[in-house]
Amino acid sequence: MLPSETETLMFNEAASSASVIAAQFDRNQERVRALAADLRENPPPFVVTCARGSSDHAATYAKYLFETRLGLVTASASPSVGSVYEARQKLQGALYLVISQSGKSPDLLRNAEAAKAAGARVVALVNVEDSPLAQLADTVIPLGAGAERSVAATKSYLASLAAILQLCAYWRDDPTLIAALDALPAALTQAWQCDWTALTEGLVDAHNLFVVGRGPGLAAAQEAALKFKETCGLHAEGYSSAEVKHGPMALVGKDFPVLAFAQPDETGAGTRALADEFAARGARVWLAGEGGNLPVAVAPHPLCAPLLTVQSFYRAINALALRRGHNPDLPPHLNKVTETV
Repeated sequence: MLPSETETLMFNEAASSASVIAAQFDRNQERVRALAADLRENPPPFVVTCARGSSDHAATYAKYLFETRLGLVTASASPSVGSVYEARQKLQGALYLVISQSGKSPDLLRNAEAAKAAGARVVALVNVEDSPLAQLADTVIPLGAGAERSVAATKSYLASLAAILQLCAYWRDDPTLIAALDALPAALTQAWQCDWTALTEGLVDAHNLFVVGRGPGLAAAQEAALKFKETCGLHAEGYSSAEVKHGPMALVGKDFPVLAFAQPDETGAGTRALADEFAARGARVWLAGEGGNLPVAVAPHPLCAPLLTVQSFYRAINALALRRGHNPDLPPHLNKVTETV
């Protein structure tokens, strides 16, 4: 027998994200401020991220923040390059950002070790503070999400985005963005109350869909697509609202479902135009953002928007999984920790 919507671990863990992030910001402020000051004084030539799953979607968010706000090229490392091929990377002076909930995935550990040996500065965003990754890293930014028992990551994913946002704000020494950190927990509370019932009801019988976003919002689209597969058994693909035009959009016709996240920045108009184009073809389109049919909480800063969108989405996807006969806490064939080598 399935639990009710408010009885799932996923619901209750996701609902706690605002308080988790408020505590995280307060606890990590001095540590992040010190790291940021050192990075300003000793700037890395580039940044490399290393992660898998939801944590790799957080790395997408980091890429857009560091490249647009700090002007630092940020690349995603393929863990197999270090763990399987054992290739040596030229990383002298680089910032090597490893993002992990458990901090014990063997491939991430091997890559972090190799990066450190190659002269990179290893910073770990990790939820388990006594994990092997935390012990290996030069600097640890604890996510502070606490135990997460649902297989589907929610509060730890949002805590990862929040840690990246806090690091970027202090690294850039941006008063506006720093002020937005204080307002973010309240905005997350508002986002949890947004009614996305239209999306839940519209996808009960769906088989495939696209999720699109752009800029920092791409991280939200990637995460949403994974959650559709993981919790609902629903095939979804996450795309940039620009990249989807390079072939995949040929699949979008009458009644094809599309969920679009319009980031409140320079990319928003393009995403809204794409949503309109798909709707004109007869596709079933749900748009979260300005002018959309899914309500969104007001972001204290455009870079906060992906966290708010994902928070609203988590409540909707929990309900959708149950409507489709799935327990979102126990996806088939999946474990909480994936030990890839």
